[in-house]
Amino acid sequence: MITHQLYINGEYTESSGNEWLDILNPSTEEVISRTPKGTKEDVDRAVQAAFEAQKGWEHTPNIERGKIVRELGDQMEENRATFIELLQQEQGKDYELASGEVDLAIDFFRYMSEWARRIEGDVVPSDRPNEHIYIHKKPIGVVAGIVPWNFPVFILARKVATALVTGCTIVLKPSQQTPNTAMEFTKLIDKMDELPKGVYNVVTGTGSEIGNALASHKNVAMISMTGSVAAGTKVMEAAAQNITKVNLELGGKAPAIVTANADLDVAVESIQTSRLANNGQACTNAERVYVHESIADEFVDRLRESFEQLKIGDPNENKDVDVGPLVSQDRLEEVESMVEEAVGAGAVVVTGGERADVEKGYFYKPTIIKNVEQDSPIMQEEIFGPVIPITTYKTLDEAIEKGNDTEFGLSSSVYTDDLNEAMRVVDELKFGETFVNRENFEAVQGYHAGMRKSGLGGTDGKYGMEDFLATQVVYMQFKKDKQ
Repeated sequence: MITHQLYINGEYTESSGNEWLDILNPSTEEVISRTPKGTKEDVDRAVQAAFEAQKGWEHTPNIERGKIVRELGDQMEENRATFIELLQQEQGKDYELASGEVDLAIDFFRYMSEWARRIEGDVVPSDRPNEHIYIHKKPIGVVAGIVPWNFPVFILARKVATALVTGCTIVLKPSQQTPNTAMEFTKLIDKMDELPKGVYNVVTGTGSEIGNALASHKNVAMISMTGSVAAGTKVMEAAAQNITKVNLELGGKAPAIVTANADLDVAVESIQTSRLANNGQACTNAERVYVHESIADEFVDRLRESFEQLKIGDPNENKDVDVGPLVSQDRLEEVESMVEEAVGAGAVVVTGGERADVEKGYFYKPTIIKNVEQDSPIMQEEIFGPVIPITTYKTLDEAIEKGNDTEFGLSSSVYTDDLNEAMRVVDELKFGETFVNRENFEAVQGYHAGMRKSGLGGTDGKYGMEDFLATQVVYMQFKKDKQ
């Protein structure tokens, strides 16, 4: 079993506390590692190291920072197999998704490194004679990066690469359930002599302890957190003490609208992928389907067939597994409870609807339920499991209204071969992302950000990078010597 340490100011170090957190393999329920349960004192040390390192790091030429970010991607590629194995062990992803996540993280480091020469300001005209107005973009400062358990490699990349290329230092807090990949990445950092001490730091522990200490720290300039609405609310409350900027990617309740003009082959395949990616544990997952009543029976039957062909099992033992475990016993029980409540209120299970028949692990069968009421919890609250509720609609007005009927606003999708329908849905849905005739997953050059309770800001692409930058306006007056 692996025992981890904290990483502060370029060195592995013990926590000031003496408590530990056990990390479980969700497929086998076995303890695979343990990490220190960090303390507020550990956070103080890490933030102070990052704060001191910031003074020099922000003046490092952009191109040098870009080279370091690219090198991190190259080093991750050299250790690709290790990252995939660790990700499967700690999070339960199937091989295809685990390898895809690692490759996407590698790609993100390389993509973000190319922004080193593209961080630009502006010059605007002054109202006064003999004056120029310059708008500069500067690093915002120390970033607290709080990483979730569902995509621990890719979201680490989004926070670390973006922080480093913009000239920010970072204190990283991995999820207490999936820290192993973050600690493997820290090994790459530790071998990189070009990266000054204190630019990158890691403190492990619980969200309530470490997350709160980071969010309330006076020397943290921005908290970039991916997680639940409840956790995001706590971060905002803590950040308010110092008016600290928050960058939050929170939950989602993505509607998928299937019109009478949809290509059902595309819709079924894409919605299956969008619902079951990461075993249903992604904020962008299709969470509820609105299908036109004229094609509902055929759609539901074809989706059922696709769900029932999937193979459930331990992805560490078999690369052909399609659906792995949920991340924890708590998550398994929550999914089970939501389905039971929906059925009790009159919904009908089409397939699944129960735990998988296994000796160990947190497995739940891919599940389709229909005849679900719009105001039921399973249509309004995030499921975070391999369950898709389906209801029908008569008019596109009705589908759009129901799709927008949520406190979330992250992802959405529409399936239709009618351009006018597609454009109208895109125009009227109130979500940060809308996918047309394809699965729900963002590109590194896009902007993964939500509306309403789904969060504030993003970390990817040009617009995400700008969240890590502060704006300084310089009013430059000068004298003109008269000849």
